[in-house]
Amino acid sequence: MIDRDQLVKFLNTELQSEKIRDYCPNGLQVEGKAHINRVVTGVTASQALLDAAVAVNADAILVHHGYFWKNETAPVTGIKKKRLQTLLRHDINLLAYHLPLDVHPILGNNAQLGLLLNAENIIAVATAEPDGVLMQGELANGLSADQIAQHLEYTLGRKVLLHAIDNSAAVSKLAWCTGGGQGYIEQAAAAGAQLFISGEVSEQTIHLSRELGIHFIAAGHHATERYGVKALGEFIARQFGLEVQFIDIDNPA
Repeated sequence: MIDRDQLVKFLNTELQSEKIRDYCPNGLQVEGKAHINRVVTGVTASQALLDAAVAVNADAILVHHGYFWKNETAPVTGIKKKRLQTLLRHDINLLAYHLPLDVHPILGNNAQLGLLLNAENIIAVATAEPDGVLMQGELANGLSADQIAQHLEYTLGRKVLLHAIDNSAAVSKLAWCTGGGQGYIEQAAAAGAQLFISGEVSEQTIHLSRELGIHFIAAGHHATERYGVKALGEFIARQFGLEVQFIDIDNPA
């Protein structure tokens, strides 16, 4: 068991959340019990995740996508009311870390995707902010774009969208940004990447892929961002002896 404020302070320090400008508040978003023993982690604080946390008597929920996003409507009605009502009725803490969890050099979504890709010599692309939001690395043994896509499909357990420029050429240099990071494709190409991976794709992404001569893979926003919050949960379980359960609410997006 750990004091709630102690856990929040630890996570804020570990993720350096106060140093990163974001589109939402990072840290404790909804206050619940003062002491925490059982934590549920997940990608998004959807109603399904809240209900699953209630079912296992969680004291806290730790997510990547929480609430109170910039420019969202303020009234607490409808879906927002039901979600907050669930948390408050069961006295469950909600902690959320968005960009700070994307960019953490070990536990972050980008760092964890790099491990799944078996990439080496991983560094941040210096032109992208905050530091670590766009990463690049190398494959020890060059693979075709199709082989990389197949590896991701097997590892993530879902189909990916591949736009290959020339599937006969071996790819050794990659760049990636999990989630909705498709807008970084030009910076990835400028950094010398032969293939860029993100979670999502926009209409213009494919045109840029063609004109920049860089392969592109959209592997799913949810699928590419499961691993940071899972790693963070496992980290605090080891640090504080907490009961931590990752619950994956499937999302094909």
